[in-house]
Amino acid sequence: MTSSTGRKAEAVVILVFVLGIIIGGVGVHVWEARQAGTRAMTKPSRDDVIQQLTKELDLNSQQQQQLSSIIDDTRARWRALYAPLDAQHEAIRQQSRDKIRAILTLEQHAKFENFMQRVDAERKKHGDN
Repeated sequence: MTSSTGRKAEAVVILVFVLGIIIGGVGVHVWEARQAGTRAMTKPSRDDVIQQLTKELDLNSQQQQQLSSIIDDTRARWRALYAPLDAQHEAIRQQSRDKIRAILTLEQHAKFENFMQRVDAERKKHGDN
């Protein structure tokens, strides 16, 4: 092997190594961004909030109990506030689906119903309206 060929091979190996680092870094960045987006979309549970605030603020047991009551009251008030809108929300959802069904072929209609069942199951699983 000539020294020119050896240098070219060495350059290719270095280039592949550098590209691996770059692609790996980008991949990790994309993965972390996607995971952060998923976490941001999920509402923390009552216990998660209590645990986080207990840790951050060093709450004693009495404060934890009081915090628990405050969270329960707040969430109940939010549910009461939005309850009247639930029926309207569902009506809009169904109207939208009906409009989509109107533009679909029979084959697409079956696929759409299948898709919507998965969406509804996922929404129900996460407690979304």
